[in-house]
Amino acid sequence: MKIDLNLSPIANHLENPRWPALIAGPCSAESEEQLLDTARQLKETKRISYFRAGVWKPRTRPGSFEGVGEVALKWLQTVKQETGLRTAVEIATTEHVELALKYGVDVLWVGARTSVNPFSVQEIANSIKGCNVMVLVKNPVNPDLQLWVGALERINRAGITQLAAIHRGFSAYEKSVYRNEPVWSMPIELKTLCPSLPIICDPSHIAGKRDLVPLVAQKALDLNMDGLMVEVHNNPCIAKSDAEQQLLPNAYAQMIYALQLREITPARPEQRSELDAYRQQIDVIDETIFRSMAQRMSISQKIGQYKKDHNLMVLQLNRWEEILEKRCGLATAMGLNYEFTKRLLELVHEESINLQTEIMG
Repeated sequence: MKIDLNLSPIANHLENPRWPALIAGPCSAESEEQLLDTARQLKETKRISYFRAGVWKPRTRPGSFEGVGEVALKWLQTVKQETGLRTAVEIATTEHVELALKYGVDVLWVGARTSVNPFSVQEIANSIKGCNVMVLVKNPVNPDLQLWVGALERINRAGITQLAAIHRGFSAYEKSVYRNEPVWSMPIELKTLCPSLPIICDPSHIAGKRDLVPLVAQKALDLNMDGLMVEVHNNPCIAKSDAEQQLLPNAYAQMIYALQLREITPARPEQRSELDAYRQQIDVIDETIFRSMAQRMSISQKIGQYKKDHNLMVLQLNRWEEILEKRCGLATAMGLNYEFTKRLLELVHEESINLQTEIMG
């Protein structure tokens, strides 16, 4: 089911309209000199749509650097006057909204710790009702698509038509190479639900380390995302927050100019014909897969009936462990990814257990 949002196009303000929207700037506004120096260098790259800076920083524990507050908004005014760059800040309360608008901030974004709370999002929506401002909504900390959509809908119903989502990854319990797991299926599903909604990727918060930022940025563009939000600091080594993931301005420029912009469709007719042929093959294979899956579930139901007739447990742990070991080994030998195979088998097994449990009554 599609979700109809009332949206206006978001301009990227770059010389080349083919480029995605690019939001860049330090994690935190630390001084006027720091903001101006970073903004001047970013302006020289000619690859920046909006200048971002954290004014209020939500922190897990007190005592960490939580931003300098209102004075940073005055610094951003100076940045805007001197460089002409439009500005963007994170807001989490109605007071933040009022102050940001008072100082002429062009873009407001709702952070991951705020978008998780519908009450907070609604208060923000009420405070910006009728305002001509762009609003971006980061995904909630945990991978909850409905919560993300709900936050976007609340802002949109307040009359905000310049609206976009920010994909910044999700918290995970397991250790990973990423600071926040990208879970790329989530923004893809969001795009499917809301085709007109621009989605901007935050590779800095996904990566957590500056050397991974270009890889994540390229992946986002390959998945047809509409922009990037990148943390850039004139001296990351002394940054008061997220020092490890911020790029120097020259490193940002090198990354942006090295990114590959892909075409949505092949340029030449013969290339389109070749792609269509491959897709037709995929269609045939998918039909075969689903026919086989339907047969498998039919047999699972027969097994469920057998277990019921003979008073047997639904979950046969030894059998499941045997299937997992053998099938994953077979898949690996055939060149398939182990984790993909494991997740697929777990989904199939879960459905089989559900069918058998229903039969058990």
